[in-house]
Amino acid sequence: MLSKGRVLLTGAMIAAISFAGCSTQTRIADIVKDPGHYAGKDVSIGGDVSESFSALGNGAFQMDDGSGRMWVYSQNFGTPGNGSKIVVTGRVEQGFALGGRSFGVILRQTQDRH
Repeated sequence: MLSKGRVLLTGAMIAAISFAGCSTQTRIADIVKDPGHYAGKDVSIGGDVSESFSALGNGAFQMDDGSGRMWVYSQNFGTPGNGSKIVVTGRVEQGFALGGRSFGVILRQTQDRH
């Protein structure tokens, strides 16, 4: 039989492991305000997909987290539909062009969405 202390300790360990796998989300407004601080770093943003387009496995979609909007470039990860609620992780880049469109600051997706 497990003691009360062991049960509490086991529960705390399970919670810690669960939260360790969760990435911290960065507000889009913070990235847009100071893109140089985040440039070249992987960050996660979450929110609603407000616009998307794709061709041949590559595409872009705009995320809105309530603090601002940011385009995400997705290469071989697929493109979510408009209205999807997602969290995406990627690397912040500046001065990006795709399909004849220029984007000031984007997030280049580096992991599958969750």
